[in-house]
Amino acid sequence: MMTQSLDKKRDQIVMLCMDELVPQDHLLRKIDKAIDWNFIYELVEDKYSPDQGRPSLDPVLLLKIPFIQYLYGIRSMRQTIKEIEVNMAYRWFLGLEMRDPVPHFTTFGKNYTRRFKDTDLFEQIFQRILEECYRFKLVDPTEVFVDATHVKAHANGKKMQRRIAEQEARFYDDMLRREIDADREAHGKKPLKDRDDDDRHGGAGGGGTEKEVKTSTTDPESGWFHKGEHKEVFAYGIETACDKHGWVLGYTVNPGNIHDSQTFKGLFDKIENIGMERLIADAGYKTPAIAKLLLDKGIEPVFPYKCPQTKDGFFRKHEYVYDEYYDCYICPNDQMLKYSTTNREGYREYKSCGGKCAVCPYLERCTESRNHVKIITRHVWADYMETCEDIRCRIGMKDLYALRKETIERLFGTAKENHGFRYTNMIGKARMRMKAGLTFACLNLKKLAKMLDRMGLLDGPDGPFKLKRQQKTLMA
Repeated sequence: MMTQSLDKKRDQIVMLCMDELVPQDHLLRKIDKAIDWNFIYELVEDKYSPDQGRPSLDPVLLLKIPFIQYLYGIRSMRQTIKEIEVNMAYRWFLGLEMRDPVPHFTTFGKNYTRRFKDTDLFEQIFQRILEECYRFKLVDPTEVFVDATHVKAHANGKKMQRRIAEQEARFYDDMLRREIDADREAHGKKPLKDRDDDDRHGGAGGGGTEKEVKTSTTDPESGWFHKGEHKEVFAYGIETACDKHGWVLGYTVNPGNIHDSQTFKGLFDKIENIGMERLIADAGYKTPAIAKLLLDKGIEPVFPYKCPQTKDGFFRKHEYVYDEYYDCYICPNDQMLKYSTTNREGYREYKSCGGKCAVCPYLERCTESRNHVKIITRHVWADYMETCEDIRCRIGMKDLYALRKETIERLFGTAKENHGFRYTNMIGKARMRMKAGLTFACLNLKKLAKMLDRMGLLDGPDGPFKLKRQQKTLMA
């Protein structure tokens, strides 16, 4: 028998406690028990006047609203407020009663502009949540995975202009210039002179280098990102570090047109002192400068094998043997390539004798130069790269590198698929830093709440007290 009772319960009046409307296993319940949100009052105390103006909206409520947005991947603040109006779990999490008005969707934006803009508030929130993860000994920073992902900017790809931009100096330029001058002096060469022509082409030790770039007229702080044949958009590069369990340890926000190896130093400065023993990164980070930086700090870099960039049918570079004692290369025909110079990029150039190469039976597989001279380059920090190759070939390093897909790549996939990290509807690098900080804070917080619940520290009405006792035990 078919029952038709759809409209009978709409006018029903029931006496219920609001707490009963939220399921006991709801994620927001676990999150609310996992962390004491009162730490926000300390962070924003200097942003409010103690005795002037009208009473403000509770800062905890104000900052919990974007947490709901990023936690559930809601596309905009306007839509988030609409969801809070009808969702009892969201109201319960914010501490709102059933009849309490929900703040207007512009409230957070106005408070951000007037109070939180140009501050590191959201990075502090991220760090405080990460400290809770450390406190429960859930983070293992000995092996750190680093990578970058691109977030599409809120900018039309057709609204752009070309301009001459001053390129920032690389973090290792000064150190490399000293190495080059020392190497040239050791070989009886004069130090390189500073020349504007060379500096414009990115010469080592140059001051401001210039190049033509595409700039968005909507969001000038984003960068023109080109990947493959079809993907060309304005984007931001989010460089991130995590441990082997997937906890986010640090992040930086950069324009999308800057290579990962150039932005690495900013992220490394944030995670340098966390107790890192190994750093695992993809081939984009396999450069002499990064290898030297890590090895000098006592950190083992784990990089993948990188295919030689050699034309088909020609000898690979490893077929030219380097003789360290005589500082020369030996070609497959047992001829010597002698040191010639050290260029501005830090590469020593070793040249063959054109007369001998002209009658060499392997000439067609060696060089296509008109004067038959073969040039082999070797970086002044090549020894560090060879050490990286030795580390790569150790037992277990291949399996360790394979964990990238279960850690940093899975983290990016989760952020993009479930937390709205595929693109941004905000303009400017500062707001992008806020978005990245809140997104990664949500990832860590969600993971922390679920793990504490699995450990039985959130069960029952005395869950928070049990949690505090556990914290005191771990700190002792």
